[in-house]
Amino acid sequence: MIKEVTVPSPGESITQVTVSKWLVESGQYIKKNTDIAEIDSDKATLVISSDISGIIQINIPEGETALVGSVIAVIEESEEKEPLANEKTSENSDKTNADIKKDPIISQTKDEFTPLARKIIEVDNLPENEVKDFVLGKKITTHDINVYTKELQSVSTHKSKREIDKKKMSPLRLKLSERLVSVKNETAMLTTFNEVDMSSVMEIKQKYSEEFKIKYGFRIGYMSFFAKAATIALQKYPLINSQIDGEDILQFNYCDISIAVSTPKGLVVPVIRDTQIKSIPTIEKEIKNFAIKARENKLTIDEMTGGTFTITNGGVFGSLVATPIINPPQSAILGMHNIVDRPIALNGQVVIRPMMYIALSYDHRIIDGRESVGFLKTIKEIIENPLSILFDGKDPIINILEL
Repeated sequence: MIKEVTVPSPGESITQVTVSKWLVESGQYIKKNTDIAEIDSDKATLVISSDISGIIQINIPEGETALVGSVIAVIEESEEKEPLANEKTSENSDKTNADIKKDPIISQTKDEFTPLARKIIEVDNLPENEVKDFVLGKKITTHDINVYTKELQSVSTHKSKREIDKKKMSPLRLKLSERLVSVKNETAMLTTFNEVDMSSVMEIKQKYSEEFKIKYGFRIGYMSFFAKAATIALQKYPLINSQIDGEDILQFNYCDISIAVSTPKGLVVPVIRDTQIKSIPTIEKEIKNFAIKARENKLTIDEMTGGTFTITNGGVFGSLVATPIINPPQSAILGMHNIVDRPIALNGQVVIRPMMYIALSYDHRIIDGRESVGFLKTIKEIIENPLSILFDGKDPIINILEL
C-alpha cells in the first residue's frame, strides 16, 4: 500500500505553504504517528505526522513552496524487519572477510552513516573520523552533520573570505511584515506612557510563589496580573476594547486578550478568551501552556484567531521602554518593559523602588487621549494595589466605607 503525504489546510484563505523542515530522511523507515515534517504558512507552523508505518520517499525539498493538498512525500507501507545474522547483501556476497577488513567503508561507515549523510561527507570532503568522534557512536544523520559543521564554524577564529548568507523569509515573517507596515500606513497610531511601582506584585510573588506552585504546579508570573488589570481597565474604557469595521465601530462586551510570544520563526499571539470571568491562576495556566506550545510549534490557527486586545512584554529581553505596534484589526496594545530599581519621590522622600515603564499604543481614530491615559492610570493603580482586583479595580477601603 502506498500512502500519499499531502499538505493539510492551515486555515481559510491559505493556498500554499513552505516545507520548512523535514524531520526524517528519504528512504528511512518510519513508524505510525511519527512527526515527519514542519510546514510554515503565513499564520502558523504545523507539524505533519505519518498515518502508517513504512519507507518514506520525499518529493519536495526543504525551503520549497507547495500548494495545499499537493503530495510532498509518499510512504510505502511495510513492517520493520531486523536483519538476520547470516543475511548478506548481494554487494557483500562476493567479498571475503579479509576483503571486508580491508574496506573501511564496508566495515565501518555502512552501519554508522545514513546514505544521505554519507553523500554529504563525500561531497563536502568532511573529516570522517572527526565527525564520528563528535557524534560519539550513534547512527550519524544529516542533522548530526549539520550540527557538527555549525559547531566547526563557531569555533573557527579565521575565515578565508567575507561572506553574506541569504535565505528566504518564512511565510509567517512575510505576513508579519505586511501587517506591521499596513498598521503604520492605515492607522493614526499614537503611544502614551506611564510607570508602575512593582513592589506589591513582587512581594506577592516572593511570599506565595512556593505555595502557589505546590497547588497549581507552576509559579506565578507578572503577565497574569497585567492581563487581569487590563481586563478591568478595558471594561472601564470599552472603546479600547473596540475595532473599526468600515464606517462602524465594533464594541465587545467580553475581553479576549492576545499574549505576544516570540518564537524562532517569528511573533505569534495566542488568545486567552473571556478573561473577564477568569481568575489569575487560570490565566497564568493558559499563558504557560501557550508558551510551551509556541516553542514546540504546536499552536493551532483557532488558538491564534480573534483577540480584542494585545499585551506584549519586551521586558523579558531587557527593553527599558518601547513603542509597541497595534495588532490589527485591534485598536490598542499594551507594552510591558524591564523592571529596574530607580529613585522616586514618595511621601516627600527619595526612595528606591522596582519600576516598570508601560506603554499603550492606540488608534487615535476611535480612541482619544482621555481614554488612553485613563486606561494606563487604571492599570498602574491596580498593579500598585493588587487587592483592588477583588473590587473591580476600586480601592478596597473605598468599598469598605461604601464611598
